[in-house]
Amino acid sequence: MSGKNTERDKMQKKVEQRSGGKCEVCGNEKNIEIITIGPHQGLGADELICICSRCKTQYEGTNEVEEAHWRCLNDAMWSDVPAVKVLSYRMLNRLKHLGWSQDLLDMFYADEELIQWANSGMVDESEPKHLDSNGILIQSGDTVTLIKDLEVKGAGFTAKRGTAVRNIRVVQDNHEHIEGKVNGQSIIILTKYVKK
Repeated sequence: MSGKNTERDKMQKKVEQRSGGKCEVCGNEKNIEIITIGPHQGLGADELICICSRCKTQYEGTNEVEEAHWRCLNDAMWSDVPAVKVLSYRMLNRLKHLGWSQDLLDMFYADEELIQWANSGMVDESEPKHLDSNGILIQSGDTVTLIKDLEVKGAGFTAKRGTAVRNIRVVQDNHEHIEGKVNGQSIIILTKYVKK
């Protein structure tokens, strides 16, 4: 086992212990997983969050936001876990058209670095976004999976469906393109052929 995987395993164990097997946002005990709240900050386990599928799919934009569900942010926003605070801040901003959410935002407290982290991962709704085949936001540093075989022109190989492309970079001047490495070769991939 590589040192990187061992370190990730240690961080995940720390998060599991910290969360007590519950979603750190709403307290749900079912369909729990651990995800990274990006972009990467170098904070180890403090960038990870134990989250239920209901919170995760709404946070990532896979499912429609159930506004009443997010009243749990009234408690989550006071968490000592940086990743939980960042997620809370982002969701409160997404829901700030609601009176209760704006009230919570007015009370939200965090240091300047955490606010910068939270803001760096928020989407400007007026800007074109890099979206995968399911309409999920893709950001630099993400891992995506190819959803079809892609012939790599000039390289003499086909990138197979199901191939994971790690640590991608978004192409700033074209929201339909990302860059990633497949078989050690840097290639440009259309966002419609990947899923996060």
